Amino acid sequence: MSVVYGLILLGLAAAFVTSPFWRRETGSSSESPVVANLEAAREAKYREIRDAETDLASGKLTQDDFDRIDAELKSDALEILESLEAAKSDDS
Repeated sequence: MSVVYGLILLGLAAAFVTSPFWRRETGSSSESPVVANLEAAREAKYREIRDAETDLASGKLTQDDFDRIDAELKSDALEILESLEAAKSDDS
Protein backbone atom coordinates (compact mmCIF):
# COMPACT_ATOMS: atom_id res chain seq x y z
CA MET A 1 0.00 0.00 0.00
CA SER A 2 2.87 2.41 0.75
CA VAL A 3 4.18 1.76 -2.77
CA VAL A 4 0.89 3.02 -4.20
CA TYR A 5 1.05 6.16 -2.06
CA GLY A 6 4.66 6.67 -3.14
CA LEU A 7 3.73 6.38 -6.81
CA ILE A 8 0.85 8.82 -6.36
CA LEU A 9 3.15 11.27 -4.59
CA LEU A 10 5.76 10.87 -7.32
CA GLY A 11 3.12 11.50 -9.99
CA LEU A 12 1.89 14.63 -8.25
CA ALA A 13 5.43 15.94 -7.87
CA ALA A 14 6.15 15.27 -11.55
CA ALA A 15 2.93 17.04 -12.56
CA PHE A 16 3.82 20.05 -10.41
CA VAL A 17 7.35 20.31 -11.77
CA THR A 18 6.32 19.96 -15.42
CA SER A 19 3.16 22.13 -15.24
CA PRO A 20 4.83 25.25 -16.72
CA PHE A 21 5.48 23.29 -19.91
CA TRP A 22 1.79 22.47 -20.33
CA ARG A 23 0.60 26.04 -20.53
CA ARG A 24 -0.11 27.42 -23.95
CA GLU A 25 1.24 30.80 -24.85
CA THR A 26 -1.45 33.09 -26.17
CA GLY A 27 -0.78 35.76 -28.71
CA SER A 28 -2.53 38.43 -26.66
CA SER A 29 -0.37 39.12 -23.66
CA SER A 30 -1.67 41.62 -21.15
CA GLU A 31 1.79 43.14 -20.85
CA SER A 32 3.96 44.32 -23.70
CA PRO A 33 7.59 43.24 -23.96
CA VAL A 34 8.67 46.88 -23.61
CA VAL A 35 6.90 47.20 -20.26
CA ALA A 36 8.30 43.86 -19.09
CA ASN A 37 11.84 44.94 -20.01
CA LEU A 38 11.45 48.27 -18.25
CA GLU A 39 10.11 46.60 -15.11
CA ALA A 40 13.09 44.24 -15.14
CA ALA A 41 15.43 47.21 -15.58
CA ARG A 42 13.70 48.98 -12.68
CA GLU A 43 14.19 46.00 -10.38
CA ALA A 44 17.84 45.68 -11.43
CA LYS A 45 18.41 49.37 -10.71
CA TYR A 46 16.77 49.02 -7.29
CA ARG A 47 19.12 46.11 -6.58
CA GLU A 48 22.10 48.28 -7.55
CA ILE A 49 20.95 51.00 -5.16
CA ARG A 50 20.57 48.48 -2.31
CA ASP A 51 24.00 47.04 -3.12
CA ALA A 52 25.57 50.50 -2.93
CA GLU A 53 23.89 51.08 0.45
CA THR A 54 25.23 47.74 1.67
CA ASP A 55 28.71 48.60 0.41
CA LEU A 56 28.60 51.89 2.30
CA ALA A 57 27.48 50.16 5.48
CA SER A 58 30.20 47.53 5.18
CA GLY A 59 32.92 50.12 4.57
CA LYS A 60 33.61 49.20 0.94
CA LEU A 61 32.62 52.71 -0.15
CA THR A 62 33.46 56.08 1.30
CA GLN A 63 30.65 58.54 1.89
CA ASP A 64 31.82 60.69 -1.04
CA ASP A 65 31.91 57.71 -3.40
CA PHE A 66 28.50 56.59 -2.18
CA ASP A 67 26.97 60.03 -2.68
CA ARG A 68 28.24 60.15 -6.27
CA ILE A 69 27.15 56.60 -7.08
CA ASP A 70 23.80 56.98 -5.32
CA ALA A 71 22.96 60.18 -7.22
CA GLU A 72 23.82 58.50 -10.53
CA LEU A 73 21.82 55.35 -9.75
CA LYS A 74 18.79 57.31 -8.60
CA SER A 75 18.94 59.48 -11.72
CA ASP A 76 19.00 56.32 -13.85
CA ALA A 77 16.12 54.85 -11.83
CA LEU A 78 14.07 58.01 -12.38
CA GLU A 79 14.62 57.79 -16.13
CA ILE A 80 13.51 54.16 -16.09
CA LEU A 81 10.40 55.02 -14.07
CA GLU A 82 9.48 57.82 -16.47
CA SER A 83 9.95 55.50 -19.47
CA LEU A 84 7.87 52.84 -17.72
CA GLU A 85 5.01 55.25 -17.05
CA ALA A 86 5.10 56.41 -20.69
CA ALA A 87 5.08 52.82 -21.95
CA LYS A 88 2.19 51.88 -19.68
CA SER A 89 0.15 54.88 -20.81
CA ASP A 90 0.85 53.98 -24.46
CA ASP A 91 -0.46 50.45 -23.86
CA SER A 92 -3.73 51.71 -22.36
